[in-house]
Amino acid sequence: MIYDALFGKPLISLIVVGFAGILVWYFLSSQRPTTRLVVQILFFAVMTLILAGSGIEPHRFQGYQSEDPQALLVIVAKSLWRVHLAWAVIGFIRLYLVLEGSPREARLLQDLVIGIVYIGMALSVLAFVFGVPIGTLVATSGVVAIILGLALQNTLADVFSGIALTLGRPYVIGDWILLSDGTEGRVVESNWRATHILTGANNVVVLPNSLLAKLGLTNVSRPDETHLLILTIRIAPTRMPASIRQVMLSALTSCNSIVREPPPVVSLKGLDATALEVELQFRVTSPSQRVTARNEVLDLVYRHCKSAGLLLAVPPAAQVLTADLPTEENAKPPTVTPLALIEAIPVFATLTSDERQRLAETTTVRQFRKGDVIVRESEMLPSLMMVRAGIIVARREGEERGRFAPGDFFGETGLLAGMQEVCTLEALTPVTIYEIGQAAFAPLLSERPALAEEIAEALAGRAERFRDGVNLPPEQARNAHAILKTIRTIFRA
Repeated sequence: MIYDALFGKPLISLIVVGFAGILVWYFLSSQRPTTRLVVQILFFAVMTLILAGSGIEPHRFQGYQSEDPQALLVIVAKSLWRVHLAWAVIGFIRLYLVLEGSPREARLLQDLVIGIVYIGMALSVLAFVFGVPIGTLVATSGVVAIILGLALQNTLADVFSGIALTLGRPYVIGDWILLSDGTEGRVVESNWRATHILTGANNVVVLPNSLLAKLGLTNVSRPDETHLLILTIRIAPTRMPASIRQVMLSALTSCNSIVREPPPVVSLKGLDATALEVELQFRVTSPSQRVTARNEVLDLVYRHCKSAGLLLAVPPAAQVLTADLPTEENAKPPTVTPLALIEAIPVFATLTSDERQRLAETTTVRQFRKGDVIVRESEMLPSLMMVRAGIIVARREGEERGRFAPGDFFGETGLLAGMQEVCTLEALTPVTIYEIGQAAFAPLLSERPALAEEIAEALAGRAERFRDGVNLPPEQARNAHAILKTIRTIFRA
């Protein structure tokens, strides 16, 4: 019965089997390529048996009479057979043509081979099904190819450039690249025609591959994504260059936004009567962190210069008299008194001059040597500590969480909420601290509840940035919010 169904009317049977194979292939999940390949081979084998049993030769052209009712069936049957043959070959290519560790190259090579298979299938249908002389067609199509090539030269240049870029692999998706025309950003998409780059301004720049292949390209993400920044600072030559270099190195050492390894470098670039030119070289974890790191370094350079009594030099283009320039003998840098430090800290900006003066009068000075532990984890500080000079490192369970520089403060959790410190604070260099006790804050905060709210929120945010950062365990990352809630409850009571 099966034999009669298949070979009784072979052309109709072959067409039915061919379309059935297309439906089965369409409904099979693309996530199961092996099953798809097996199904394609089975249907192709059945169609081949039907052709062989019916005496039809698919590799030869058989002339058709215009009035022959079987001509259309033969054309459809042979075409379906060749389509299934092409799909079976493509299934093998998709499954077995794989380049280990090079998915982009493998996909490109697969697409090229599959394109050749489809072109071969189309030409074989023309030659063996419709009897078109392929040799004559190819010769005639040369003129058409020239016309199309001229019309599509830009598109073809993009395609071939895309092939070259894919095989050369100067970048992959996710890399940060810098082009010689100034374009800079992260590669978010790359296809045969164009490459899409997400810039720092959050815009997507689409560059044709032919243009990209002509530009000089710097891959910032290789060998890793750490990025070198260079800042030039001009300091008035009122101290020995070695002393100024040490202050600049301290500023970089206290920065929380730069990479510790390799360590930052301070290079003395030039010296004249107006300035000592210092070059700061440091790395950031990613090009996207450049603005944050540069801002923090500049802020720390200013704070460390003020703490050490250094003066910034006038700009090179400024017209000044030599007699007006500060020297090591006549320079009188401003002293950093408790009042000056309180006025420089943003959290105290809303205080009046009298209130700042009252706080400054209650300030005591504390000195710590390098390596001294100022407070241990889970201990409580009952006073606010403002860093006058030096660097303090915050560690939790032996892992560094952040650093404090001149102008930073700590102890707010114990002072305002009676809570314990979440990190051990240790002097990384000799440290001078101005301390303000709770007795000095209590009258001020009781007189101005709104100010208490402002200070509580600012200090809690400070605690979150320096101690409960993203590196802490999730349960600890909510501490700053708990501190703020506790402080608000205390001052509203």
